[in-house]
Amino acid sequence: MTLLLKQIFGFLKLLNSDTGTNQLASGIMVGFILGMTPSFSLQTLLVFVLLFLFRIQIGAAFLAAFFFKFMAYLLDPTFHSIGSLALEVDGLKGLYTTLYNLPIIPFTRFNNSIVMGSAILSIILAPIIFILAKTLIQKYREKVLKKFQESKFWKVVKATGFYKWYAKYDSLYG
Repeated sequence: MTLLLKQIFGFLKLLNSDTGTNQLASGIMVGFILGMTPSFSLQTLLVFVLLFLFRIQIGAAFLAAFFFKFMAYLLDPTFHSIGSLALEVDGLKGLYTTLYNLPIIPFTRFNNSIVMGSAILSIILAPIIFILAKTLIQKYREKVLKKFQESKFWKVVKATGFYKWYAKYDSLYG
């Protein structure tokens, strides 16, 4: 529970900072892919490698993956339908047989209808999630954050000794 709260507070801190919207939005997008695809597969390992190779906000990715994982369970019937349709295409059966006989590809578990359906849907929806997350982050920073920082409540909080101590602590130990 403490780790989750730490991730949430870290994400809120990043959301309110000057961190680039692309980094946060790509973190949410990667978290969407991690959350939608089943765990313990080769695809998950590939997404983790991409997560550490590129400038993607890791905290946003893990937090988004946590929340999207709950939604994925509700979408399992949809994943099964999409995956079954993709796996039952007659023209692709030779390709699937060839892929299954390769050394590493079977570890992707592509022959499972839920894994195939979740992979197809998450790859198709990933760019939409990125654009939506980026737009929402920009709108949040323009409208909500500016109004909150101009409110009397925030000015009172910033004037307290506790906030000054926290700001000093945060600047030293981050």
